[in-house]
Amino acid sequence: MRIAVTGKQGQVVTALIERSWQADVEIVAVGRPELDLADTASIRKTLSAIKPDAIVSAAAYTAVDKAESEEAAAFAINAEGPAAIAEVAEELGIPVVHLSTDYVFPGDKQGVYVETDATGPVSVYGRSKLAGEKAIAAATANHVILRTAWVYSPYGANFVRTMLRLAETRDSLNVVADQRGTPTSALDIADAVIAIAKRLASDPDETLRGVFHLTGSGEATWADFAEAIFAGLKQKTGKTVTVGRITTADYPTPAKRPANSLLSNDKLKQAYGIVLPDWRSSTNIVLDRLLARTGS
Repeated sequence: MRIAVTGKQGQVVTALIERSWQADVEIVAVGRPELDLADTASIRKTLSAIKPDAIVSAAAYTAVDKAESEEAAAFAINAEGPAAIAEVAEELGIPVVHLSTDYVFPGDKQGVYVETDATGPVSVYGRSKLAGEKAIAAATANHVILRTAWVYSPYGANFVRTMLRLAETRDSLNVVADQRGTPTSALDIADAVIAIAKRLASDPDETLRGVFHLTGSGEATWADFAEAIFAGLKQKTGKTVTVGRITTADYPTPAKRPANSLLSNDKLKQAYGIVLPDWRSSTNIVLDRLLARTGS
C-alpha cells in the first residue's frame, strides 16, 4: 500500500516513515518545494503524480503564538491546503486521513471532550484548524479527521526535548499546572494512522469515517508531564530537576491555550479497536531513545 503524506520533517511524518517498514506500507512524504500547502496547484499536481492508495494530511502551520499575528498564513496552510488535499483524494477515489487538534475546543468543559461536543477555538491557530476540518468534510465523505494533543517524539521541536535541553543548565523549572491534557507520542500516532489508512482503503463502512479523537491514555498537567520526564532523567542519569507549579496567568502567551484538552478516545476504540498506550510508558520509550542518543 502506498500512502502519500504531506510534509517532510514534522514529528508525525518522521514517525510514519520510521514505522512504515514494519507495517508493510510505502510512505511517500512530500513537502516544499514540490508541494506547498499555500499553493493549491502544487498540491493537486504532486499528489496526483504519486498515485497513492490513501493520503495523510499531516503538514500544518503549528506556530500557535505566531499565528496570532499571521492569521492569513495560518488559514492558507491549515484550511485552504487541506481543502485542496481532500479535493484531490475525492478525484482519485481514495481516503484522506487528516490530523487536527484539541485546540478546536474552548477548553472550558469539566469532563472529557467527545467528538460531538460544540467546538469553539480561542486562538487563531485553533480557528484555522477547525476551518481545515470543515473543508475536508465538505470536499469528501471518504475521510477520517483525527484530533490529537500534546504531541512529542524523539525528533522535532516538542515538550520532552525542550525539558531535556533546559535540564542541561538548570536544576529547577516552573511549569504550568492548570492546563490538563494527555501527552501523545508521535510514534503511537503513526501506528494508529497506518492502521486506519489500511482499513479505510479496504472497508467502505461509513462508521469508519468522520471525526475521531486520538490521544494517549491517561491524563496530566504540563507540570505532571515535566515531573515524569525529570523522573526518567534522574533514573537514567542521576540528574535531579525540580518542578515549580505555576498558573497559566503566571506564564502569559500571545495565544490563549485550552485549560482542558482531555479528549475521549471511546469512538476510535469502538470503530477501529485502537487504544494508545498510557502516556507515561510512551514517554519512557521516547526518553530512552533521546538519552541514548546523547550518551547520557
